[in-house]
Amino acid sequence: MDGSTMASGETTDLAALWEEHVKYEFETGNTEDTLNTMVEDAYVNHIPVLTGGMGWEALRALYSRHFTPKMPPDTQMSPVSRTVGTDQVVDEMVFTFTHTTEMDWILPGVAPTGKYVEVPLVVIVHFRDGKLAHEHICWDQASVLVQVGLLDTENMPVVGVESARKALDPTLPANHLIERATIE
Repeated sequence: MDGSTMASGETTDLAALWEEHVKYEFETGNTEDTLNTMVEDAYVNHIPVLTGGMGWEALRALYSRHFTPKMPPDTQMSPVSRTVGTDQVVDEMVFTFTHTTEMDWILPGVAPTGKYVEVPLVVIVHFRDGKLAHEHICWDQASVLVQVGLLDTENMPVVGVESARKALDPTLPANHLIERATIE
């Protein structure tokens, strides 16, 4: 079953609710429609950089000032996997964009670099009363920093675009960082 049972006994299609929310965030860019898919005390937590907000007032500011208008025009999300439970959806995807605008929510304080970024991203979405209650969003921030030129991979156990490519193609070679460390 792809949904949860509400107090009234009616079943909710969580995947459809999530897709509607994402449509308002990324396609229409309508903050009020986005908020209407969420409970009033919902929260968003971009875990790697501690951006987000709690409650409609904070989320309205996030979506209208720091998220939707700061999305590069070439932004895309490529699905890797989806798990639907009784009250949660977990989406694994590769998020891509060219850093042509300030993106406060993922690269706070970083001026546009013009660099293309591919990063694996996981979203855990919890639902309550047929609406989104929270989003926990995780990604490999080191990979993002490598790709925009702010972190050097030479002396650190991090990679750039390779992590996204490996998420999309599990047959790609593994253990490069282990092998590099063993050689040194």
